[in-house]
Amino acid sequence: MAEEAKRRSISVILDSNFLFVPLQFGVDVFEELRRLLESSVRCLMLSTVLEELRLLKQNAKPSFKKKIDFALSLAEGCEKVEVDAECGETVDDSIIRMARLLRCPVATNDAELRRRLRAEMIPVIYLRKRAYLEMNGAI
Repeated sequence: MAEEAKRRSISVILDSNFLFVPLQFGVDVFEELRRLLESSVRCLMLSTVLEELRLLKQNAKPSFKKKIDFALSLAEGCEKVEVDAECGETVDDSIIRMARLLRCPVATNDAELRRRLRAEMIPVIYLRKRAYLEMNGAI
């Protein structure tokens, strides 16, 4: 049974703020995801999230631009998922829609998005005690 769990791969959608965790707290989020899920992990970056990071960078102060560049470099190691944003849809809306469609958890530290995901019964992965990842919900 443990062998089976290790062979299967679990997809996880990453929110933009989740990519700041390694820099802010020194936590290797990719290793922590594997530990938490006891499986190999496919980290998914939605095109809407990447676009959000690029837009943030345009008007950011130099110190924040460096953090965004770091987040974008981490995103390069993820699998990109093209998402056509629907009319009036926010980035968070697109994350929820794709998590429902792909039936996968979302990794985020955004309190409002976490609340919305839990209301939709979508598993949420987040940083706990600035040291490790935890999940609400079941896969």
